[in-house]
Amino acid sequence: MTVSVLLVDDQPLLSLGFRLVLEAQPDIVVVGEAGNGEQAIAMTRALRPDVVLMDVRMPVLDGIEATRRIVGAGAAARILVLTTFDLDEYVYAALRAGASGFLLKDVPPHDLVTAIRSVAGGHAVVAPAVTRRLLDTFLPHLPDPAGGRPRTTSGWIG
Repeated sequence: MTVSVLLVDDQPLLSLGFRLVLEAQPDIVVVGEAGNGEQAIAMTRALRPDVVLMDVRMPVLDGIEATRRIVGAGAAARILVLTTFDLDEYVYAALRAGASGFLLKDVPPHDLVTAIRSVAGGHAVVAPAVTRRLLDTFLPHLPDPAGGRPRTTSGWIG
C-alpha cells in the first residue's frame, strides 16, 4: 500500500526537507505542498491524500482551523500536526479539531515516517513528551477501575 501525503508548511526549506525524507520511502508519495491553511483545504479536496502533514502557525489560515475544516467536511485524509511549538494549547486544540496525531518538528526522520504510516493505518500518534503531559493532566480525572471515584495523585477527589 502506498501512502499519499500532502505537506502543509509555510517554510519552503522545511517542506523540502520533509519531501526528501518521505520520498526516500518506497511506500510514501508526496502529492503536493501547501503554504497555508486555505491552500491545504483546497488541495486536500482536490488531491485526496491519505495523510496531511500540517503545520500550526501559518499565514492566511492556521493549521488548527484548517484541520477543523478538513475534518468537518468529511475528508478521508488523516491529519498529522507537526509543529515547532511544544505548547499544551496547540495539542488540545489540534486533537479537538480532529487531528489524528501531534508531533514536534524535532522528531527523528524514522519516527516521522513511522508516524505517517501509523496515522494512515487509522491509529493515533502523539509525541512522547506530549503523551506524558496528557496522562498527567487527565489520569487523575478517570474513574478508578475498582469502581471508586476518580483519584488525584495525592489521594481521592472529594
